[in-house]
Amino acid sequence: MAAACDLRFDCGRTCLDLVATAGGAPAERLTGPEQLAAWLVGAGLVPRGVPLDAVDVRWVVRFRALRDLLRRVVHDELRDRAADADLDRLNSAAAAGPPPAPRAVREADGTLARTLCAPPDCAGLLAAVARDAVGLLTDPAARGQLRQCAGEHCSLVYLDASRGRRRRWCSSEVCGNRERVARHRRRTTVRGTPGPAGVPAPAAAATATGPARVPAPEPAAPAPVTSGKKFPAGG
Repeated sequence: MAAACDLRFDCGRTCLDLVATAGGAPAERLTGPEQLAAWLVGAGLVPRGVPLDAVDVRWVVRFRALRDLLRRVVHDELRDRAADADLDRLNSAAAAGPPPAPRAVREADGTLARTLCAPPDCAGLLAAVARDAVGLLTDPAARGQLRQCAGEHCSLVYLDASRGRRRRWCSSEVCGNRERVARHRRRTTVRGTPGPAGVPAPAAAATATGPARVPAPEPAAPAPVTSGKKFPAGG
């Protein structure tokens, strides 16, 4: 199975994490059944250990189609409002099949683990993601946390649940780090900007013929002149 670290699970909702499988670098993360299976497990839709042998290229095509629909709907709702036709498609996906029912089983060490009552099917998993999107878009509190990443080349949308709602990046380690590196390069470039013909700009106090001249010190004031006549003490 593909490494989950190649995928993104930091947008705050399952539907937004699906949208995050496109864009950035690499541009396409759902490149095949293995990557889709890794995403389903990483997103928590399928418990770890549940067989996903049925995942094939057709699943990938259908999840990509839902992803494209979600991207349009979320971005359109952020700017203004989504098209009625897209909302109809989202509602149809949410009603296409029942999401897989969870089941608690006892492990050998006595702990309880989550599994599924039946093997997951594509329509049911798509419905789970679509229902998450419907829940997000119809919840005023959650909608108020929707933000688009401030990264120059990033269009990902995430939920800002930070204190003071000051989160700017889809990921501090991805877009946030890129911006910090770019800011450092800009500062370095400004400090090292060469003058005409590639010669560093001279200091402000320097002259055209040599280093800046240091002003000569002011001459000391002359000592007061006395007659040299001595007066007796007390007189």
